[in-house]
Amino acid sequence: MTGIIAKKLGMTQIFNDQGESIPVTIVEAQPNIIVHHKTKDKDGYNACVLGAGVKKNPNRPYRGVFKKLQTMGFENVKPSLVLCEIRNPPSDWAPGKSVTVSIFSEGSTVSVIGYSKGRGFTGVVKRHGFSGGPKSHGSKFHARPGSIGLSKTPARVFKGHPLPGRMGCQKVTLKNVKVVKVEVSQNLLFLKGQIPGSVKGWVTILVGGLTALGRKET
Repeated sequence: MTGIIAKKLGMTQIFNDQGESIPVTIVEAQPNIIVHHKTKDKDGYNACVLGAGVKKNPNRPYRGVFKKLQTMGFENVKPSLVLCEIRNPPSDWAPGKSVTVSIFSEGSTVSVIGYSKGRGFTGVVKRHGFSGGPKSHGSKFHARPGSIGLSKTPARVFKGHPLPGRMGCQKVTLKNVKVVKVEVSQNLLFLKGQIPGSVKGWVTILVGGLTALGRKET
């Protein structure tokens, strides 16, 4: 299983040979550094830890993770801003190696994992699609959830009842996302359609499906 950490740049459209417009999301995947390699004998499973970006002010324990790479001869490796673990990597993946967008091919499908946009604390109308009350003058029931009680029996509110709360900022996984175009020279990927996350947000793109993160396909 292979994958890479990328940054979402935004959406646009490109045209194929037939002149059809294809909506795409552009992601920038600068070369990732393999920070650490886990083995089945020592850690119980095989995996590689990828790093992307540069962390400006890392603390001492965080710097110690990358100090081992510097002792191996990779002095230019700096503490990464984002880390991601890839299960069952290729046999030639070793600490210090660089991973680029060349692992992807046009026309293939990938799985994209990211976090949805955070909307903060929202009410039931925005969060759950409630219709609310009358919007006319004098109404005192514009966007309230209404009665949630169940009278004397059972005299409690059931779990999972839709109520106000924090909306968004949840992990979202999209399967079978088509790779429309790959530009290795500029470290860009063009993915068909939209992907989760905000602009300049980090996403993980997997070639081997969800099993690359140790999760079963559903």
